[in-house]
Amino acid sequence: MIHSIRCKFLTLVLLPIVSMAACAQVPASHIDAIFSRFTSALEPGCAVLVIKDGKTVFRRGYGITDLRSLHAIGPETNFRLASLTKQFTATAIMLLVHDGKLRYDDRLSDVFPGFPPYGKGITIRRLLNHTSGLVDYEDLMEKQYVGVPAEQIPQIKDVGVFELLKHQAQTKFPPGTRWDYSNSGYVILAMVVEKKSGMSFGDFLQERIFKPLKMNRTIAYENGKNEIANRAYGHTHNGGGWRETDQSSTSATLGDGGIYTSLDDLEKWDRALTRHVLLTEKEMAPALAPPVARSAAPLQNPDGTLAPGYGFGWFLDTHRGHRRYAQLVVSVAQVTRLRLCSPSFRAVGHLT
Repeated sequence: MIHSIRCKFLTLVLLPIVSMAACAQVPASHIDAIFSRFTSALEPGCAVLVIKDGKTVFRRGYGITDLRSLHAIGPETNFRLASLTKQFTATAIMLLVHDGKLRYDDRLSDVFPGFPPYGKGITIRRLLNHTSGLVDYEDLMEKQYVGVPAEQIPQIKDVGVFELLKHQAQTKFPPGTRWDYSNSGYVILAMVVEKKSGMSFGDFLQERIFKPLKMNRTIAYENGKNEIANRAYGHTHNGGGWRETDQSSTSATLGDGGIYTSLDDLEKWDRALTRHVLLTEKEMAPALAPPVARSAAPLQNPDGTLAPGYGFGWFLDTHRGHRRYAQLVVSVAQVTRLRLCSPSFRAVGHLT
């Protein structure tokens, strides 16, 4: 019998074949078989951690970190978390609410008085749950650099995203009326953290999350400011072989995807969420509640389809009658999208 609802499944590089079934009480050899195509000592791979009932039952690396060093991937290997970063950005905001320095109903125009008038309708809560309507900065960059080869487009940082949004006249839809996944929103949230804390986003994460949890290998990476030990690099398979494609014009933003961490540190993060080390169960509750539309009708995507459940940094749905928390991830060593069981399964006591 598969007891998938009673475990957490964390991977730093995700594959389409990964499913909740991998959390079952099965021999390690069966999990190895799932990842058998990534065991080559000459190709990029992945790292896998399975935690069941608070205990690690499987921890293993497959493949290599990069094509230059051929270092083997292990539990200490640091991967770019991509959108899993949003969990930490949301937690930083929740810590500021805990401190009394911020409220979920504060408006963007309250935090940044010089922001355009449309910021009056955007609250911190709407930024967190993707109902702000902010225009995607990726789309704005595409318009700005039409016809420019990707490798010639300079990397944008959080401040650059802020400036792009300041030159917009309106949101994609009235804030609170639709749901639309927004990397722009989480970049702005990182800047909210800086404004309200008086610290850089990376320093705040270090002081309030990483250091207290002894996540010593975890950082918000900024080129030229810090370095990533035991780093894994992103690659793309072009048919003829692997090619390193680790960075793009949008890889330098922090709030939406700039954190690097390892299996070892994610295990600590999982434990902290389970035991409510940073925030109480009550304080975590808003992060695990779906947004509500202004009207009685279910919240919709811009195209009119039903919106997914989303809290603060986690997708929300059910699996076999039990609540599940997940995140959409763009993998590092593979270019694959997958929904991931987040390290929050028992953090709010919904397992029965």
